Amino acid sequence: MNVGFFGLQFSFGLQQANMGPIYGVLGADEASMPLLWLAGPMTGLIVQPIIGAMSDRTTSRHGRRTPYFLIGAIICSLCLFLMPFSPTLWAAAALLWILDAGNNITMEPYRAYVADRLARGQRSVGFLTQSAFTGLAQTLSYLAPTLLTAVVARDVLDANGIPVIVRIAFIIGAILSISTIVWSVWRVPELPLTADEKAALARQPMTVTATLAEIGDAIRDMPRPMRQLALAMFCQWYAMFAYWQYVTFAVGRSLHDTSDPTSAAFRAATLTTQQAGALYNFVAFLGALLLIPIVARLGARLTHAACLTASGIAMFLIPGAETPAMLFVLMLGIGIGWAGMMGNSYVMLADCIPPARNGIYMGIFNMFIVIPMLIQSLTMPLIYRPLLGGDPRNVLLLGGGLMLMGALATLLVNAGHRVPVEQELVGG
Repeated sequence: MNVGFFGLQFSFGLQQANMGPIYGVLGADEASMPLLWLAGPMTGLIVQPIIGAMSDRTTSRHGRRTPYFLIGAIICSLCLFLMPFSPTLWAAAALLWILDAGNNITMEPYRAYVADRLARGQRSVGFLTQSAFTGLAQTLSYLAPTLLTAVVARDVLDANGIPVIVRIAFIIGAILSISTIVWSVWRVPELPLTADEKAALARQPMTVTATLAEIGDAIRDMPRPMRQLALAMFCQWYAMFAYWQYVTFAVGRSLHDTSDPTSAAFRAATLTTQQAGALYNFVAFLGALLLIPIVARLGARLTHAACLTASGIAMFLIPGAETPAMLFVLMLGIGIGWAGMMGNSYVMLADCIPPARNGIYMGIFNMFIVIPMLIQSLTMPLIYRPLLGGDPRNVLLLGGGLMLMGALATLLVNAGHRVPVEQELVGG
């Protein structure tokens, strides 16, 4: 079921690992760079709730979610293919907007699809398996340029200054994006709707007005535990988005003594960061599988708080890492945190939302991810030099503090218990 998520997350991994360096090569300023990452949060904010509501109401012969998988995957594949050929900064930024729109069209129905097919007792396994596929896909996407140096030198550049190994990695991502989605759709088709479900959908026409009204109603009726998740989600996603944007620049300064994105030393720093990123994603892949019995024993809430704590401590320590080996050790904490973010959050969410609204609430929940990203993109240019001294290492220190705040906020959420809340109350 989650093979298609592998291709989707390979695409996201390529963005996380390469868009900062690509923007740097094409002339972006460090302080204003977060504005160039607005594509992800903006398209997620707009696309996912709408697609979520639409997929809940879709009754095509291919299923409720499948048409959106395929449309999004086609868009994503085309943009991945074109991205490394970007001649200018504006072209790369424009392609990222379209690419993220395609990713979001696929992402939200995919999470709803997993919730649709699994019984409540299976969801922790389903979403943590999805987290494992995220870790595996992003491990390979981060590592792809390094592996490609076996056949192409890292300093061989295209006319626009982007390394050839990056171009090849994006082409591989384009192929995986469409092929893995098609595989999942073919191997695990959606469950057919019952006659009653079809009749209920027929009474809810899929017009723009009806879709927007449904989103408004769902926000108004949002379960309280889902509202409680908002603060924890804000802290962890502000921190992680900042980490992706600035970790390469931080490593460039701390390990390679460079801040010049066009230098050979910076290209070496990029590969070091990508290797570290591959490691933390591999830790997330293994960690997500190990978290399955831990969540079953302790509950998703306590487990997630521990995961965010590990990630926060690692972010605090990365700026002081003096060797690649030290950096790689700290990736254990980043990986554990990432596994929790991609799995435990959705276990807690699935515990508290009505199954009939899986699609729309998964889409609205994405707002809890993209709004922090949007705020980070708009605030970081304002604080980067005045408060953070124009040093990307200080961005990671800020991220570490926010991760620890997210861990505390998670403990306040009334979801993801070891046993259902009702049983806790009965037991005293």
